[in-house]
Amino acid sequence: MFKTTHSTIVFLAAILFVFEVVPRPLVGEEKSSEASFAEKRRQLVERVIKPGGIRSEAVLKSILETRRHLFVPENVRDQAYLDRSLPIGEHQTISSPFIVALMTEILETTATDRVLEIGTGSGYQAAVLSPLVESVYTIEIVAELQTRTTALLNHLEYKNIFTRTGDGYLGWSEHAPFDKIIVTCSPDKIPQPLVDQLKDGGVMVIPVGERYQQMLRRFRKTDGKMVSEYQRPTLFVPMTGAAESQRKVLPDGSNPKLLNGDFEEKASENFIPQWYYEFGTELAKDPTAPKGEQAVQFHSEKLGSPSMLLQAVPLDGRVVGKVELSGHVFTTGVKVNTKFEEQPFIVLQFFDENRNWLSYQWLGPFVGNTPWKHVKREIMVPVEAREGIVMIGLFGAVGTARFDGIDVQVVERRPIP
Repeated sequence: MFKTTHSTIVFLAAILFVFEVVPRPLVGEEKSSEASFAEKRRQLVERVIKPGGIRSEAVLKSILETRRHLFVPENVRDQAYLDRSLPIGEHQTISSPFIVALMTEILETTATDRVLEIGTGSGYQAAVLSPLVESVYTIEIVAELQTRTTALLNHLEYKNIFTRTGDGYLGWSEHAPFDKIIVTCSPDKIPQPLVDQLKDGGVMVIPVGERYQQMLRRFRKTDGKMVSEYQRPTLFVPMTGAAESQRKVLPDGSNPKLLNGDFEEKASENFIPQWYYEFGTELAKDPTAPKGEQAVQFHSEKLGSPSMLLQAVPLDGRVVGKVELSGHVFTTGVKVNTKFEEQPFIVLQFFDENRNWLSYQWLGPFVGNTPWKHVKREIMVPVEAREGIVMIGLFGAVGTARFDGIDVQVVERRPIP
């Protein structure tokens, strides 16, 4: 039996069942709103970041003090302290707080470090790094986003963050070499210019791989060579510019396909292959499993504890009109609280080309004691959809649930105009 540890948390407060737009507070409300956000940051650290395995007191303090709600658009500000990525416009996203904390921790920062960040985005990662290092040099390829973020960082008086517009693939040679490099978008291989601009003995943290199958890695440059240390499977937006033009494998949204949905692949680098954002998860040997000899198992003894797994697939709603979501489920002693979203489900979410959330559909909930059963449902795909994310887990319930044979199949295509 294989068990995950030091796992990423993406809590399903989280499953995107409710989206509310929070209006800009009136002047008299500013103080109370800031106090409310501060409490939410404290809860994020205590309920998500620490339980997820982050141990660095300096990183925890920076997450606690960095006002993430200022780095996201107003219409998603109420979700700023959920552990999930959020759209920030221009086809970009802000990474989830846990991922930011994790990447910061494994970067092994010191107070004298000069850090290069590739992918400024909204500036949140740079802001978290700011109190931990001497300086942060950060590059954003989208000029409109870089202009907006630079103005925000200046307004918030981050004195040691320096920004520029440019192709991150090329780095920032004028200020090289760097002690550390952190990349918040995913190429299919490490850009050589970044290798050249990293000091010998330096560290680079970067997600590498195909669009929907990436591995977060830490590289140490030793005698001019990059020595890789695998961290965990993950999902980042692609590195654009030169990196994207060299990408050999492009996603095919007309043929969405889940990988390792039967969970028969051997555990690799302490993680379930092809799936990511694991928490409360293990691969369990099960001779009764419908699709092989093992299944993925979730177990929790505390209500509200996050327990989930997910996988993203390209899904083009202009071509795919309807899909069938299916899977096999087994439960033992599953109990839930009053929150609908904190129950065992199989969920399919849809996102548009800007990674804005569109809608969701689900199978379940699955409660009590049930033998293996097959569940399925045909689901209409929004025309605007360009990406789907499948999520499985207990999502806050207690007990044990096993899943096997999770699948998404196209059952109806839209006519080509």
